[in-house]
Amino acid sequence: MRRIDVLGIGLAIFVAGGLVYLLLQFIGLDSVEAGIWSQAVLVAGLVGWLLTYLLRALTHKMTFNQQVKDYREAVLQKRLEELTPEELAQIQAEIEQEQQSSAQDSAQTQI
Repeated sequence: MRRIDVLGIGLAIFVAGGLVYLLLQFIGLDSVEAGIWSQAVLVAGLVGWLLTYLLRALTHKMTFNQQVKDYREAVLQKRLEELTPEELAQIQAEIEQEQQSSAQDSAQTQI
């Protein structure tokens, strides 16, 4: 996010708070009650945003994490496309051998 975006969002929140205050005064609340309720609305919005941020951070759904995941997948896909058919067959054989040996190991540990 660019600095201008952050400034724009901050300005929009400031203006929204003022509009909520004016709306509450128009509805009929006095200036003190309108100020308290407009602050409550802004704090509730901030807490809601914070909870969504924490959820995204804990589930690794952040933009940076997604970009790293997409990059790694693209690199692996490019490497896979560059393999010759012989190299690809060799890797598949190694994977099958590892799967068979891990299956045998797990079967022996269960006995």
